[in-house]
Amino acid sequence: MSYLDFILNPLISLDPTPSNPIFTIFIIATIIAFFIVLLQKLLIDYDRMEELQAEMKELQAEAREAQKSGDPKALAKVQKKQMELMPKNKELMMMQMKPSFITIIPIMIIYYGMIGNHAISHVIINIASSQYYLLLIPIWNIFWTQSNPLTINFFGWYILASFAMSFVFRRIFGLKTM
Repeated sequence: MSYLDFILNPLISLDPTPSNPIFTIFIIATIIAFFIVLLQKLLIDYDRMEELQAEMKELQAEAREAQKSGDPKALAKVQKKQMELMPKNKELMMMQMKPSFITIIPIMIIYYGMIGNHAISHVIINIASSQYYLLLIPIWNIFWTQSNPLTINFFGWYILASFAMSFVFRRIFGLKTM
């Protein structure tokens, strides 16, 4: 019994296969991906972020040149610039992390609600052996063990759907990768 059953059970009843609600998990992953990408669009100033990243790249190039030359004055100048750019680096990191800080708690609440729902937590998707290698499941199997490696559980399906839909929404909103 899950605290989100009042939301999940009506969704599962609309699923074409309520005993294995793959579509329901896909819809949940799509909704969450949409809101995360929307928050990124609203909270991140991408022009400012590009400007800060360009400054950091320029400083890295100067640092490499100063190290190659071995000039102590050039190294001191680069170190001084690095100290001046520290607040900008902090601004860049905070800008990138802000959507994560806002979404982590709601995502955890939804995820644990999905775990508590018997129909969702027992989802099994059988895959062909060619898909096994295409989806990089040998790597995933390092992190969890299943009795049949040619299956994906609800968490694996949620991750695949979430990544795919995040990519689609980032393209729709015209966002670049960070």
